[in-house]
Amino acid sequence: MANIRFAIGIRRLIPIIGYHHALMILIAIAIILLSFLLAGCSSSSPLIPNIFLISLYYENYPPIYDPAQVNPGVTRAIENLVGQASLEARVGYFGICINPDGGAWLCSNNASSLAAQVSIDQDPLNLIWVASTFKDSIVFPYLIIVAIILAFVCFLLLATFPGWHEEIDETGDVEAKKPFPSRAVSQVALAIIFVASIFVLVSVLWQHTASVAATTIAQDLGNGSVKSGVGSTAMILGWFSFALLIIVTIGLLVMILSLRMAAILTDDD
Repeated sequence: MANIRFAIGIRRLIPIIGYHHALMILIAIAIILLSFLLAGCSSSSPLIPNIFLISLYYENYPPIYDPAQVNPGVTRAIENLVGQASLEARVGYFGICINPDGGAWLCSNNASSLAAQVSIDQDPLNLIWVASTFKDSIVFPYLIIVAIILAFVCFLLLATFPGWHEEIDETGDVEAKKPFPSRAVSQVALAIIFVASIFVLVSVLWQHTASVAATTIAQDLGNGSVKSGVGSTAMILGWFSFALLIIVTIGLLVMILSLRMAAILTDDD
């Protein structure tokens, strides 16, 4: 009996959900994902330290030798300096997380306060300072912030689109009708979500390129003692959000073209 009621409820709900509601859901998901991306490494809450742009950590491994190295023996000096250090530093848009000894994460947007909580033996090569320099000089979160605002404005515009409603025709029968949305509002929403998509694309490309470059240089400088990596979770959040916004952009474009075609056919009739 409960299953029948649930099925009836779903059948009543489906006609209420319009095309623009699906677009609104995609926008909401994109906003949530971008918000998580910005929140990465901002606190030591569960999962937040796992959302990072780059990570730098001490680890002994066989150094790479190349004829282009003028002083290949410097790797031995760095190894002796690093000793048994195992600190890891992760960088987000608005914070840095460190793990000095494999225990709990310490997160803050102030690198000085993090550096005051570790000893020289735990961070002999100043990885916390390197992470802070990357965050302050290279990371640029404001395009994503603007994109979130624009996406929310588009969400509000889509919420103004008319939905299904019931009317009584001349014969007394009840029929469901849905007026066409305003063409001007649709075009404004399309322009806004398109700009938001471009901002996210630029930010994600910037984030990806800068992260790969920074990790490569840091690992080469600490050859044999320092490793680095790019945060895959942050990359997935950024690119997936961009894909959702592009789907919404294409969906709005298709809707506008369909409305224009319907208007032309109506005028011909």
